[in-house]
Amino acid sequence: MRGVYIIKIGRELFTYDDFYDIPDVFDRVIKFAPEYPEGPHTDEQHEEMETYNGKLQELMKREMK
Repeated sequence: MRGVYIIKIGRELFTYDDFYDIPDVFDRVIKFAPEYPEGPHTDEQHEEMETYNGKLQELMKREMK
């Protein structure tokens, strides 16, 4: 899933352009900005976009507390 994702590990910020490249363990999600396709959207694109909130929730669960 393409976009801009900024993750904090220790004192450093790391930027990823693919959600699936984000490491399993990190300190904080700083930015979660998936790319949205230009409209009008197909049914498949709507289904994909509906997963974005779940992906953010998944990342937040992986944050080190």
